[in-house]
Amino acid sequence: MSAYSNPAPSPVEQPNKLAPVALPTPPEKKGRSWKGFVIAALIAGGGWAAYEFGYKPSVANQQAQAAAAAIPTIKVATGSLEVRTRVAGGTAAREYVNVTAPMIRGPEGNRPMVLLKLAPSGSMIKKGELVAQIDGQSLQDHIDDVKDTVETAEADVRKREAELEIDWKNMQQTLAIAKADYDKARLDARASEVRTEVERLLLQLTEEEALARYKQLQSDIENTKKRNESDIKILKYTLERHRRHLDRHAGDMKRFEIRAAIDGLVVYQSIWGGSSLRQIEVGDQVTPGQPFIKVVNPTSMMLDARINQAESERFQLNQAAVMRIDAFPGMTLKGHIFSIGAIATGGRFQNYYIRNVPLRVAFDTVDPKLIPDLSGSADILLEASEPNAVLVPLGALEEKDGKSFVHAKTQNGFERKEVKTGLRNDTHVSVTSGITAGQEIRAIL
Repeated sequence: MSAYSNPAPSPVEQPNKLAPVALPTPPEKKGRSWKGFVIAALIAGGGWAAYEFGYKPSVANQQAQAAAAAIPTIKVATGSLEVRTRVAGGTAAREYVNVTAPMIRGPEGNRPMVLLKLAPSGSMIKKGELVAQIDGQSLQDHIDDVKDTVETAEADVRKREAELEIDWKNMQQTLAIAKADYDKARLDARASEVRTEVERLLLQLTEEEALARYKQLQSDIENTKKRNESDIKILKYTLERHRRHLDRHAGDMKRFEIRAAIDGLVVYQSIWGGSSLRQIEVGDQVTPGQPFIKVVNPTSMMLDARINQAESERFQLNQAAVMRIDAFPGMTLKGHIFSIGAIATGGRFQNYYIRNVPLRVAFDTVDPKLIPDLSGSADILLEASEPNAVLVPLGALEEKDGKSFVHAKTQNGFERKEVKTGLRNDTHVSVTSGITAGQEIRAIL
């Protein structure tokens, strides 16, 4: 319970009742004269006339002008109207050389090869300079083995030629002896008159035997000569095969030093490293025919894009374009169309009935920032009006029943005027008649 308590309210005194007051008597009404009524009517008529013909129109004009001033307007300007369309794509080089791992013809023909040296990525290189070098130690070991095989084959050819030369001399000697035996037997047979019949028969048989042996040796020596020549040819063919084998590997060794075919910029290609793409590095393995470096001419850059086949008729060669690179938002470069595909192709992840036409836009400006594989866009100029065309925003144009109208500003508000239109883009339209430059029109309908 509080230590303080509110005091009890004191009784309110009630006011004394007032005695009734008598109201004054109203004055006695007097009759109005007809002259006062006429004067009042004339004054009222004059005021009404002044309001209708003076004050009321001025108020209406002021209200109309105030309403017109609240509506946004613009002045009709002149200029060149451009119709552009934007295509997107990636940068590439028109002039380039792919550097691929060499196709070798030795035992390592299908095996991966190790990169020993690589030119720095992004560096400029001259024609003939070293771009990449591949480890060829295993191939060099094989070449040494093939050299030993060639030397062995050469020794075999020389040895066999010497042996066949000796055999040939022996056969020549044997043939000479057989001919001498035949000549002797023939001379003995001529002296058969002094011989007995048995001796004559024996001499005749000896002569015939020597002749047969001599003829046999003559036929054998011809066959032996052909056989020896064939043996030598086989050995020489084997030697030539080993020599060509050695030459092929010597050529493979030269391919292990890859040099630039043109002057340009070194660009590394991406390879799969584990589960993601990465750039090639020294020590990586490459397979024969695999591209791993590209040497590009930076003065021949282009934007590789695609357009829908339904819009391909709007594009022509040498149409101007404004180029942009996504990596450099503030940079704009000039370009032109230099290639339009002849056949529409389908996309990999699109429906079969969607067809796109390849389009290539060349950069007219050389910039050191331009490198391959950058995303970008090109605003291509499809059409353009005359330089001093009358231009009206599309938001200020009213179109109804195939006709076009604008609302021109006047002293009393806006007047609806019909105009003839020409070329238009996404924001403006050119007007050929119905309005002139400098007129003020309603900006938004």
